[in-house]
Amino acid sequence: MADARDDPDIFWVEPRKRAILPLDGFHCSRSLARTLRRGRFTVTCDATFEQVLAECAGPRGEARDTWISHRIEQSYLAMHDEGQAHSIECWHDGELVGGLYGVGFDRVFCGESMFSRVPDASKVALAWLVAVLRRAGARLLDCQFMTPHLASMGAVEISQKRYLDLLAEAQAKPGYCGEAAGEGLAGVGDVVGEGVGAGLALPDGFAALLGDAKAAGSSSSPGNFIAQSLTQTS
Repeated sequence: MADARDDPDIFWVEPRKRAILPLDGFHCSRSLARTLRRGRFTVTCDATFEQVLAECAGPRGEARDTWISHRIEQSYLAMHDEGQAHSIECWHDGELVGGLYGVGFDRVFCGESMFSRVPDASKVALAWLVAVLRRAGARLLDCQFMTPHLASMGAVEISQKRYLDLLAEAQAKPGYCGEAAGEGLAGVGDVVGEGVGAGLALPDGFAALLGDAKAAGSSSSPGNFIAQSLTQTS
């Protein structure tokens, strides 16, 4: 994180309490389900990562600055070029009105920031993200810091140790079970072994999800398929 848009320095934060959104615990309210079914927004993945990033870095409300400095922005753009950072976009009448972005690796997605220019746009983006992550076989959606907005959609706070255990499990090869060996990130690396760091194929999961919707007869409204899949376990 940075203290301001023009801050050349970066500092690292490891919260004692971490917010995650369990992929099987997403709360899809009735109003959000209606919005999804009506197909009010057109949703895309990685269509305009740079624009989503710029929107998230812009000033909001009374806040005069942002933690997304120019240096951090360039780092995310580089990760996107490497296939490790992704965005979900919401469009209305051809205009970008909401979205989110984050970093994906192994079976983990770390949500970094979201924005909304009209009501429900960021909620729809998050709903699609959860559905895509389920389809892509992800195990952990890291939200980092709790907010009332995230809590209303099912996010929970867990301890740092519990988070590291879940991270190790999400990074491990299929069949791995048990707690992380060690208390820090070094222990996580020892447990998961080979293959750590590969990008989560979010675009492939998005395309597969659209294919699922079409196969289910929801091609006219993929949002209807998303709403059905989320409310079955919400």
